[in-house]
Amino acid sequence: MIKTQLHDDVLEVVIDNPPVNALGARVRQGLWAAIADAQTDTAVKAIVIRGAGKLLSGGADITEFGKTTAEPGLPELVDAIEASAKPVVAAIHGIALGGGLEVALGCHYRIATANTKLGLPEVTLGLLPGAGGTQRLPRVIGVEAALDMIVSGSPISGKRAADIGLVDRLAEEGTLLAEAISFARALDAPRRTGDVSVSADPAIFEAFAAQNARKIAGLDAPSACIKAVRAASELPIGQGLEKERALFAELVAGTQSKALRHVFFAERAAAKIDGMPKDIAMRSIDKVGVIGAGTMGGGISMNFLSAGIPVTIVEMAQEALDRGVSTIRKNYEATAAKGRLTADQVEKAMSLLTPSLAFDALADCDLVIEAVYENMDVKKDIFARLDGTAKPGAMLASNTSYLSVDEIATATKRPQDVLGLHFFSPANIMKLVEVVRGAETAPEVLATGMDLARRIGKAPVVSGVCYGFIGNRMLTPRLDGAIEMLVEGATPDQVDQVSVALGMPMGPLQMIDLAGVDIGWHRDPTRIESVRDALNAAGRWGQKTGGGFYDYDEKRRPSASAAAQAIVEQFRTEAGIAPREITDEEIVARTLYAIVNEGAKILEEGIAQRASDIDVVWLNGYGWPRHTGGPMFWAEQVGLEKVVDTLNRYRDRLGPGFSLSPLLAQCAAQGGSLFGDAGA
Repeated sequence: MIKTQLHDDVLEVVIDNPPVNALGARVRQGLWAAIADAQTDTAVKAIVIRGAGKLLSGGADITEFGKTTAEPGLPELVDAIEASAKPVVAAIHGIALGGGLEVALGCHYRIATANTKLGLPEVTLGLLPGAGGTQRLPRVIGVEAALDMIVSGSPISGKRAADIGLVDRLAEEGTLLAEAISFARALDAPRRTGDVSVSADPAIFEAFAAQNARKIAGLDAPSACIKAVRAASELPIGQGLEKERALFAELVAGTQSKALRHVFFAERAAAKIDGMPKDIAMRSIDKVGVIGAGTMGGGISMNFLSAGIPVTIVEMAQEALDRGVSTIRKNYEATAAKGRLTADQVEKAMSLLTPSLAFDALADCDLVIEAVYENMDVKKDIFARLDGTAKPGAMLASNTSYLSVDEIATATKRPQDVLGLHFFSPANIMKLVEVVRGAETAPEVLATGMDLARRIGKAPVVSGVCYGFIGNRMLTPRLDGAIEMLVEGATPDQVDQVSVALGMPMGPLQMIDLAGVDIGWHRDPTRIESVRDALNAAGRWGQKTGGGFYDYDEKRRPSASAAAQAIVEQFRTEAGIAPREITDEEIVARTLYAIVNEGAKILEEGIAQRASDIDVVWLNGYGWPRHTGGPMFWAEQVGLEKVVDTLNRYRDRLGPGFSLSPLLAQCAAQGGSLFGDAGA
């Protein structure tokens, strides 16, 4: 865990706790002992602390949060490093995040490589830096720069850290240790951050909060971070540290941090495939084919191009192909205009794209993804053609949102090579990919699909085969309930505000308007079987036509629509439905608790591997607020008994197809958890 070596008069202390040199109990104890022993060792003039492997430290051991931890705690350790009578230098390479940076801040001097990443990302876990980060960082780089780093949680480079005074000097990685030892040897005395005072106009904090109001609204951790940094500007270090630790204790016991820590572990668990051997051989994916150059096909292609993987994109008509390639370029150029890509990176990505009208151009691809519209006959025809075109061992994937991957696979003589790769729109931005395992999908095909999704920066989740898989199957009762309540007397804004109040970016009706009211419409304006049909027949297809359930201005901002309301009222009258008052509780039951109920069914059917996977789907694909942990975690915080009781009370209004999940009912009755013995 901790290794030491004396270089003449400089003691090298190495944190060696792979894979990320986490600062767990044994590491802290080892560091504490090494620093203490050095104080009385007359051979030691100075100390250098570094990390083994590729980094200094990824931070604290998150599994210890909220529990009684072994002494010394990280705050006490950092205090002890700063209290050293002999100079301590942090030699930083790779990353120094969270507690790793706090250890470096406790050191008297810092030397780093230019490409090192330094940051305090605790806010992403609903916390603040609790080992002195909010007190020492402002004293080193100033209040405004510290606020940016701590509240955003975003890391900065070693070069940027040198520019703002966070590190004293830069070194090449190959000479970092030697330069750190030389630097330490030349030092005469410690330089303690705690001896520095920092002041700031109180208006800075108010202005910062106002400027970031939209990002931090409703979140506990960012406001606590601002309070802690403000304390650094108003209190001596000792009192500031006490304030920081009190705020940290409040956050770690709070529901938001528990939810965000759940998300942290859920996203890592989702990458694991139950029953899959760790040493399974992946299939090599060096070239990808995409069928369809529309919105989804183009977006899917960009993921691979951005990861340096060549793509052949195939369309039936030259015009459609040209339009798709043009859209890909425009998307890249728009990103470059924002400074996120260089012109060279844009050209490199585009150089990897081969557009073609020839289906045979897919013959040398290792993976082919079909991304055409949702029609089973069309998809089966494509897969039958692929069966005779794709090389042996090539993986064949469908981007279907709802249809059976098993039925699609029957069109081939190699069902073991077929899987679903369900990307979410816009596919080049949204993180979620549902990796759908068919009945005959080979284990290595599934494992390769999951690994490839991570390679291109996605959050993959394994799903079994059912209508809509995990996410869209759960979405269906939410959308149905929202539309039905309009007919029964609710307004669109009333329905949507319940979801917005929870923390979603928009409600279900705004989401339909964004996606397109006409998606899945039968296109017969004389066949009016629902309010959605009536809106479509009137040309109200959502944002793209300037009106759906809402009216939209030129900036696509929604407002209440008299025209939509008239359509709803006409449909209501013709259906013989008398409007009534609908409460927020009923909206919660029919749009949110209904999601949880369907998720529980998906879990008991084995469509999802674990409840936390369902949370990952909704967090990364549907805008569910991260600080609530996802729908299944949120339901347990609300109380499963309350969820079931409310669903039962509104059972008659949940539609003729509603049935209560036996698993949900059992967990509620017995005080159990959808997450198994470990709970949420």
